[in-house]
Amino acid sequence: MRRRNIQYLVLLFLCAVATHLYFFSSRDSESPHLDEWVEEDETEETIPKQRLDADPAKRDAIVAAFQYAWSAYERDAMGSDEYHPISHRGQNLSHSGGIGYTVVDALDTMLLMGLHDEYSRASDWVRNSLSFDRDGRTRCFNTFETTIRVLGGLLSALHLSADEMYLRHAVDLADRMLPAFDTPSGLPLSSVNLETRVGIPDPWNQDHISTAEATTLQLEFRDLAQLTKNATYWRKAETVMAVVHAARLPSNLAPISMNVKDGSFTFSDIRLGSRGDSYYEYLLKQYLQTDRTEPVYLKMYEGAMKGIHENLVHQTPIKKHTYIAELLPKGTEWRTTWEVQHKQDHLVCFLAGSLMLGATTAGARTPGAVSVPPNMSELTKIGQRDWNTGVELLEGCMATHQTATGLSPEIAQFKRSPDQPDRDWHIKGSKPGGPATYDARYMLRPETVESLFLAWRLTGRQRYRDYAWGIFQAIEKHCRLAEGGYATIVDVDTVPVRYDDKQETFFLSETLKYLFLTFADGRVLPLDEYVLNTEAHPLPVFRPSIQPMFTL
Repeated sequence: MRRRNIQYLVLLFLCAVATHLYFFSSRDSESPHLDEWVEEDETEETIPKQRLDADPAKRDAIVAAFQYAWSAYERDAMGSDEYHPISHRGQNLSHSGGIGYTVVDALDTMLLMGLHDEYSRASDWVRNSLSFDRDGRTRCFNTFETTIRVLGGLLSALHLSADEMYLRHAVDLADRMLPAFDTPSGLPLSSVNLETRVGIPDPWNQDHISTAEATTLQLEFRDLAQLTKNATYWRKAETVMAVVHAARLPSNLAPISMNVKDGSFTFSDIRLGSRGDSYYEYLLKQYLQTDRTEPVYLKMYEGAMKGIHENLVHQTPIKKHTYIAELLPKGTEWRTTWEVQHKQDHLVCFLAGSLMLGATTAGARTPGAVSVPPNMSELTKIGQRDWNTGVELLEGCMATHQTATGLSPEIAQFKRSPDQPDRDWHIKGSKPGGPATYDARYMLRPETVESLFLAWRLTGRQRYRDYAWGIFQAIEKHCRLAEGGYATIVDVDTVPVRYDDKQETFFLSETLKYLFLTFADGRVLPLDEYVLNTEAHPLPVFRPSIQPMFTL
């Protein structure tokens, strides 16, 4: 539908004014050496949490950007799962209709931003039009993506609005997904037909599921179990973690592929990028979700972080940028023999904030008694290690924003290139001005701004807000479309930019939400009261009423 009336044009004008109000504000582009940061930390007065005040102008500019993105989607594609802003069309995951990917993914962002009119229309669509009676035989519904985006979105909307309508939809969706777990190992199949309630194997390898897909369902199913007192949801998700723990490697790192029949890891890479990332993220968050009552996840998390530090943390030789490498399996002894690949997905940048959060929770000497910013004496030695690596990795991630657009590529190779001798990294197969490979694109991803949000909340340091504002300015300058919406750019090192016709749902649910929270009052979504799932849907911390069975 297209609303070409005066009211709509006025809205676009107001959005444009607000988002560009601070477009040319200055920011510090120099990255401090870690020693400088630690020295500051030892002398600077700690900041009471209530003094993490909002920056109203920047916060409101980000709200206006959300309105600009959402209004284009609502105009062209309301109810469609995906949105193509250049061709002004929507697309569904099933030929029989959508399952609310974009709408449900954006609900809690609207609630947090106080967008009452937009939320009212979106919630009315959920109430009157959302259906999961969709045939997924031609285009399957991915178990992982449906859980983090739709189930997670429904649950967070429930918690923020207290509208029981969302719980009814969540139960309906989860019940349709449960058959995916009916495998010999208990690992879920990669997809599910929601209409027929049948799990569907990976079409390319029927015995396969990625590690992240299997281990990034737990926050959502456990939250639903706590709400409904239905232990089935809890047990299905919990069994997966027990299977993964039993299959663990000596390094406590997880290859990115598992066998759904016997629960073993298969010959595959180890990385914290695609297909591996959120396994590590959810180890910490499962521990925090149940108010630190399940030490099994703390032990798994500590083991994984030890493995990361011993095997994956590297620095560039010249500028000493910290990055997380990958491991490629070698030969018949692949479980213990690996080759290092100095490559990092943009997705890996979630780890910086996760390490800092873990340091101040799992790595705190006294839980709940860590200053803002933390004094190193308040952290264990492991907590100090994780904090310092998180700070350094975040600076390394910001180094990958030193491009023609100020945006980070999808994948960075940490080795100098003749085309960019001033950088300690390059984009494989690409060079400034083109040609560009897939690695060169920016897909409106949230991982760096996610870590900047956590860094701001945990330190109160202005530099993290400055970094976040710089990224927002780059998005506004290069990804914003004149006719509405935002799009992927295909080469971060070439201006003027070229576009790919896609506004990802996580731009609304994650990127803009994390930016908003960075400039909102620090009392919005306190980190000791909520965990955010991997799609940035907030779920409350609780004391479980269901007795966990997975212990060590």
